[in-house]
Amino acid sequence: MGISELREKRSKLWNQSQQFLDTKRVDGILSAADGEEFDRMEAEIVNLGREIERLEKHRDIADQMSLPTSKPLVSNIGTKIANRNTSQYSTDFWNLLRGGGITNALSIGTDTSGGYLVPEEFMNELIQALEEQNIFRRIARIITTNSEKLKVPIATASGTASWIEENDEIPESDSVFGQIILNAYKLATMMRTSTELVEDSAFNIQAYIAQEFARRIGAREEEAFCIGDGDGKPTGIFTESGGGSIGVTAASETDITFDDIIDLFYSLKPPYRIKAVFLTNDTAMKQLRKVKDSNGQYIWTPSVVAGTPDMLLGRPVYTSPYVPEIKAGSLPLAFGDFNYYWIADRRDIRFKVLNELFAQRDQIGFHATERVDGKLILSEAVKLLQMGEE
Repeated sequence: MGISELREKRSKLWNQSQQFLDTKRVDGILSAADGEEFDRMEAEIVNLGREIERLEKHRDIADQMSLPTSKPLVSNIGTKIANRNTSQYSTDFWNLLRGGGITNALSIGTDTSGGYLVPEEFMNELIQALEEQNIFRRIARIITTNSEKLKVPIATASGTASWIEENDEIPESDSVFGQIILNAYKLATMMRTSTELVEDSAFNIQAYIAQEFARRIGAREEEAFCIGDGDGKPTGIFTESGGGSIGVTAASETDITFDDIIDLFYSLKPPYRIKAVFLTNDTAMKQLRKVKDSNGQYIWTPSVVAGTPDMLLGRPVYTSPYVPEIKAGSLPLAFGDFNYYWIADRRDIRFKVLNELFAQRDQIGFHATERVDGKLILSEAVKLLQMGEE
């Protein structure tokens, strides 16, 4: 019998032994004859387990013996191995940038177009840098998808219950469902530098590229997450089509008052207020810091602990340069639970070295691409303050 048949036989015998105990025990005790029979069944279960382990071990050895002793580099093209977190791969990756040749360790990151996946430690450094540049990646929900489109089902309306009299017909009240589609929009950047700079081992090219690409990618991401129109890019939170819903309209075109902030705060449903934060720009922030309540107390509370945000009405407040400025009809302030703004990252960031394109100038090019989308899944989760119109 094979391993699967032995496992099935062992499972059946185990069930039989349990039934045997349940039916043969009197006052919790087996008779001498029944005890011998149970011991026989138990010994057979143990022997079957040993035989299964023996066959599995033999199978593993046979698999190892059948492996090829060597593997050509070209056979790895077009494949992706998940574990790139090795010091050898990282060393070979950065040696390649400095003019070194392709090695077997580096080949695990090769793709069909000749690019190389970023080694794990570089990827981690890049992600950290993006978080420093991009406030949305601190407050939004980040997911990873392997598909070009991710369909997110949402309940746009919920059913209700009704009080009825005895024998009355129960009224129908169906929920209404919809869906949000997250795409994989492409964001790219390219830079070039002199060969001497790349080959200079004293220069930390890894840190420089990470920081520079993070600045570029982070800035464009943040801009789209705030005011993107959804056409070839993510949909921003401060847009009327697909963004947050307007919670209050200020009376003034240029000033945000205490009453405006209170109205915005309570325009958000209580469940969303539990994790809600404010998002605005520096210009509006200067106004908010001067706002006082009816008792003459500032409603803005400065942070006293490094790394923690300032507070407005007891909730964290963040700033981004891409939030619209204060002017007639603009949307300079948002309040809500940004966990309902989903950022969908499509696979890894792709990184390529362009050795030949700029060779005539003795330069080396680098470019990085990512596939990403962002959308507010529930418009009611984030409320916007709109300035008054002229």
